[in-house]
Amino acid sequence: MNAAIYPGTFDPITNGHVDIATRAAALFDRVIVAVYDRPLKNLLFSTEERVEMIREALKELPNVTVRAYSGLTVNFAQSEGARVIVRGLRVLSDFELEFQMALTNRNLAPGIDTVCLITSQEYAFLSSSIAKEIAMVGGCVDKMVPPHVAVALKDRFRTLGADAGDKVAIVSLRD
Repeated sequence: MNAAIYPGTFDPITNGHVDIATRAAALFDRVIVAVYDRPLKNLLFSTEERVEMIREALKELPNVTVRAYSGLTVNFAQSEGARVIVRGLRVLSDFELEFQMALTNRNLAPGIDTVCLITSQEYAFLSSSIAKEIAMVGGCVDKMVPPHVAVALKDRFRTLGADAGDKVAIVSLRD
């Protein structure tokens, strides 16, 4: 049985992530969406919240499971019996980082390969950061994230109020 992991922060999961997970599920017998629990980022959602949002978004994919992890991605892959790490590529700048990470992971664990899937064109602009930023200022993210995630974003920003800016890196909106 060939298994792959699809690691990321997924804060929150977007339709672009769903696209990559769905396509990976068609290529591999088993896909583990690996939710990194300690990224060097300000997180909007807890690890448990992110895992639950992903499970809901991917519930129609029977060969996909969702698990949180910490530590090295290659170690998690080995513990799951996965020989492949799936990554999504949106733009050229993604390639440079993913290429570096693939080589590093290959150095750490020679038995694990990285497979990069090119995002579908309609999601090439999309990132979790952009979705959070748009939601933070009251914009519509209905076409960017699954419906339950759009609700969760709205609720979280309502709860955070004026403190929302501390949780969201401004990446796309300009003065």
